[in-house]
Amino acid sequence: MDLIDLISNTDEYLIEQVTANLMLTYLILFAIIFSESGIILCPFLPGDGLLFSIGVVTAVTPLNIYIVIPFLSLAAILGYLFNYRLGRTFGRWILDRDIKTISKAYYKTEIFMTDHGGKAVIISRFFPIVRTYVPFVAGAVQMNYKLFRRQTVVGGVLWVSLFCLTGFFTGEIPWVKANYGLIFLGLIILTLLPFLFKVFKILRSR
Repeated sequence: MDLIDLISNTDEYLIEQVTANLMLTYLILFAIIFSESGIILCPFLPGDGLLFSIGVVTAVTPLNIYIVIPFLSLAAILGYLFNYRLGRTFGRWILDRDIKTISKAYYKTEIFMTDHGGKAVIISRFFPIVRTYVPFVAGAVQMNYKLFRRQTVVGGVLWVSLFCLTGFFTGEIPWVKANYGLIFLGLIILTLLPFLFKVFKILRSR
């Protein structure tokens, strides 16, 4: 799968993929959602916009919304749990090597978790980039695993359901179909704004 093609022409690409091989499409989507949630080197993968696109496509193809939501919720949950284990096992080791990109993201995410307290894991689902690092940081600081797991399940199901169902119920509206690319781009910008504003405040205070 060409990632650039996926981002720029998501709905068309998904429809083509579903037509070519439905089962493979489920597996590809699972892998993308799992990787964005579970691997700290993959924050660039599409999340919110992709889930919205998936919802749109389920309304017009054999891709089944009743399979997509639990299947991708599972991918999001397992990704967070895997990332937590990575953080718990390798977090301090990676930070001690002072890898600039990871270290910066780590400390910004730590501030995010401090600001949002106990619900940080749930809230993080709706912040691109942050959601890739929150479970890793949670593992590195040894957050209570039962609390983390509970919030991971709630956050994962809410995140996948909200964006997929929004796409499913609005995808056939003529205005939405005519402006799909703009909506996709808008979702990315809108979800990034709170994170960018937080970074701006931190830089300004320094």
